[in-house]
Amino acid sequence: MVESDGVAKPMTADQHAGDAAQALTAILQTQYLRYLIIASWALGLLGVVPWWQAMLWFGGTVGAGAVRGAFERRMAERVDGGWGFVFPTVATVTTGAWAVAPLLAWFSGAPFGQPLAVALVVSGYVLVFAQLRSSPRQAVIISSPYGAASIVMLLSLIGQPEFWSLLLVLPFTAAGLFVLVTMTMLREERIRAFQAHQAHLIEELESARDKANAANDAKSNFLGVISHELRTPMNGVLGAAQLLSATRLETTQREYLSIIRNSGDNLLSLLNDILDMTKIEAGKMTFEIVDVVIEDLHKRITGPFEAQAEAKGLGFVSTFEGEVPMVVRGDPLRVCQVVQNLLSNAVKFTDTGEIRYVVRGERISDQRARFEFQVTDSGAGIAPADLERLFQPFTQVDASSTRRFGGTGLGLTISRRMANIMGGDITVTSRLGQGSAFTFAVEAEVVEWARPAPAEEIHAEVEGVASLRVLVVEDHPVNRMILEAWMSSAAHVTVTAENGELAVKAASEQPFDLIVMDVNMPVMDGLTATRLIREGGLNADTPIVVLSASARSEDHEAGLQAGADAYLNKPIDFAALANVIGRVPGGREAVAGLSSALAQSVAA
Repeated sequence: MVESDGVAKPMTADQHAGDAAQALTAILQTQYLRYLIIASWALGLLGVVPWWQAMLWFGGTVGAGAVRGAFERRMAERVDGGWGFVFPTVATVTTGAWAVAPLLAWFSGAPFGQPLAVALVVSGYVLVFAQLRSSPRQAVIISSPYGAASIVMLLSLIGQPEFWSLLLVLPFTAAGLFVLVTMTMLREERIRAFQAHQAHLIEELESARDKANAANDAKSNFLGVISHELRTPMNGVLGAAQLLSATRLETTQREYLSIIRNSGDNLLSLLNDILDMTKIEAGKMTFEIVDVVIEDLHKRITGPFEAQAEAKGLGFVSTFEGEVPMVVRGDPLRVCQVVQNLLSNAVKFTDTGEIRYVVRGERISDQRARFEFQVTDSGAGIAPADLERLFQPFTQVDASSTRRFGGTGLGLTISRRMANIMGGDITVTSRLGQGSAFTFAVEAEVVEWARPAPAEEIHAEVEGVASLRVLVVEDHPVNRMILEAWMSSAAHVTVTAENGELAVKAASEQPFDLIVMDVNMPVMDGLTATRLIREGGLNADTPIVVLSASARSEDHEAGLQAGADAYLNKPIDFAALANVIGRVPGGREAVAGLSSALAQSVAA
């Protein structure tokens, strides 16, 4: 609270300027009321003076008020620098016109003239101090004409009994004005204290917000780094499982191997979800816009889930409705990710019945179409109260410790945010005991409405390739062992290097048919080593395939710009690697020509 002794505190120049600004703002906001008051004073004068005197005073005072209003508007543009002398001077002169009214009433000789004059003086003082209550010094100066009128009135009563009566009215008026000014200053001090406290709270809130943003960024960076780093050992787990599946195994061993592969795939899916979530939160989620054949996209989406539905004894029906174009422009990887998440949930949460997947198309124009990818199941359904939190991160409808189905609760959150980034949305309708329907709506640019010629099928497995000399550059011993074992099983000769520096040395000493280069390594990274090999030597024109645990398109571009011919993500898809090896006899151009097809194969 602000105590009363705050009234006596000295004010700085900035405070004086602020008071002036507040006072002038109040005057400008109420300047039209002054003409109403002038008219009321003129009516009062009509009761004690001839009409022509009242009208003459009215006209002169209105003219003075107009002049004062013009100066007030000009002063408003520079009042933050203080009052100066112009405004007080003009205001005092115009107040002099008002002060003529009590003198006219005082000397009118009418019975009610002198009481009216006293009332007009007191009223004038109150009007001035009410408007300039935050600047009492200016109010004293500007109200001085009323003081002059009071002195004239007192002098006219010298020697008469009424002199003392009028004189005693002055301290009464001054006391009222003092109370008005004091209360105003106390209130404004409290307002200043509240504003200062509010500014302090805002600073604390901004500081807390910055700390929260920093903590959130640190969390996102940590999750991004850890999910990225975990992909490297996962390459060893899944790669070893692929190699082991090609050996002679007993039935029990094959069952255990199946568990390892399924668990590894689930863990990799979880890592991808975490990485996607951190990218979305950081605003770094990238989308590649390419030509997409709807029929191929449909096969990529439905392929895995037809088998899953059949394994659970569920029916799986997929249909097209409306006007569906054949080729559009978009990101097939992200669309697949969204729709496949909806299909995965439908299969997971449905025990009997069928899964229905419908692709609806609507022509908006010759160059644009609207799609609805709808997934309907016959599962248990979702209660209306649970629908509200369905798309919240790390939230599941059944959050109990005894729930039947696992998961992080990130899938639908990521799917809806991706849909929003693509300019679409995901909606859901559901009834308990009857099932749910999820609809992903999005628009896309149309390339072709008619059916294009079928694309040439690319086979991942390539046979009949002669033995190659391959340089494998990988810092992780397990990954080196897996790559070396796979190459040996295909009758290829391998030389290994633990880092980029050793790879450059090996490449300078002997020729190779193919170089498989990891990106993130100690001593020298793979991109630097690739650039050095491309500068000249025995392997300047040898095809180079770079490997990385990062699936970002910008990392792909960095690898290709460094001189690589193809890019493979970890965990390694050996079918895709076999496809690369099948193109090696054709040289760098053949391998580079396969790069886009490989990217689509990995995305699928």
